[in-house]
Amino acid sequence: MPPKPKFTRQEIIDAALEFVSEYGIEKLTSRELGAYMNSSARPIFTVFRNMEELELEVRLEALKRFEEATEKAMGESPSFKEIGKQMITFAINEPNLFRLFYTQQKSSAGDFNAIFSSLGEMAPMSLSLIKKDYSLNDEQAKWLFQHVWIHTFGISVLCASRVCTFSEEETDKMLTQHFTAMIMLIKSGKADLPTAGTFVDNDT
Repeated sequence: MPPKPKFTRQEIIDAALEFVSEYGIEKLTSRELGAYMNSSARPIFTVFRNMEELELEVRLEALKRFEEATEKAMGESPSFKEIGKQMITFAINEPNLFRLFYTQQKSSAGDFNAIFSSLGEMAPMSLSLIKKDYSLNDEQAKWLFQHVWIHTFGISVLCASRVCTFSEEETDKMLTQHFTAMIMLIKSGKADLPTAGTFVDNDT
């Protein structure tokens, strides 16, 4: 009978997440994590095949934490803007975890469909809110989501990387101005809306 693992899978994931939050994903090694847990590296590999498997779990756990933060916006108005504010706040408060969303190297660049699919429940939830709050159709909501998300994500990356520091008032104004401009483009009929099949969500 094999020996009982010293730590459960979830305990290792939680410890790794906190380690990454404090020191960054680039510092995550089996030796460093073992020391962080007052242990050796051996217990990690009784549960995980390799560090790549653990890193994937850490990224998924970070996404869950991000989703929990954005869920706070559901009771606010306007909800979609509050989701954007929560994204920026998360980037400021958890820069190392936020960096996990854009530091993972991929074999090739993808389109926005790939990004949308990686956003978890936040993306379809946002589309639903946009259609409901602004009386937009599917194509308009998708176009608005894509352009506003890219803008908001850019601000978040600047904050997480400590390239820029913005006050809450400044970020609020930037989000409002950009969102208003995008809405005006849609209402004027000048928005270059996606054609069928160029942008999908969980409902299609």
